[in-house]
Amino acid sequence: MEFASIQILEILAGTFVGMILGAFWYSPVAFGPAWMACIGKTSETIGSQTLPMIGSVVASFLTAIGVSVLSASLGIASLPQALTLGFSLGFLIVFPALLSDNLFCGWGNKLLLIQTGYRVLAIILMSVAIFYV
Repeated sequence: MEFASIQILEILAGTFVGMILGAFWYSPVAFGPAWMACIGKTSETIGSQTLPMIGSVVASFLTAIGVSVLSASLGIASLPQALTLGFSLGFLIVFPALLSDNLFCGWGNKLLLIQTGYRVLAIILMSVAIFYV
């Protein structure tokens, strides 16, 4: 493993990209209303978001570490390689995991697409951010 070659700046950049995308993705101007409807919540019933936000920062941070380690281990040296890494992780690891959860839990295709879309795009953008840092 290439833990020695990862840098905190690239991990922070990846975390930041993931959180900024999430803030937009789940906002009222994007998929926030549809996501809330899928989970059966409203702005009045959603409750405190402090703990979920802390958890989201931790999840984004851990994802950025994973992408950074893989990027270093694979010797990602170009933008197309970074995009391929992000796309591969998103569609070959994250999407199947969320698909399986969705099939067993019966959350519906709309929620699957909202959740998967965010996570796949976040990993792709993290890969690019980590490459450029």
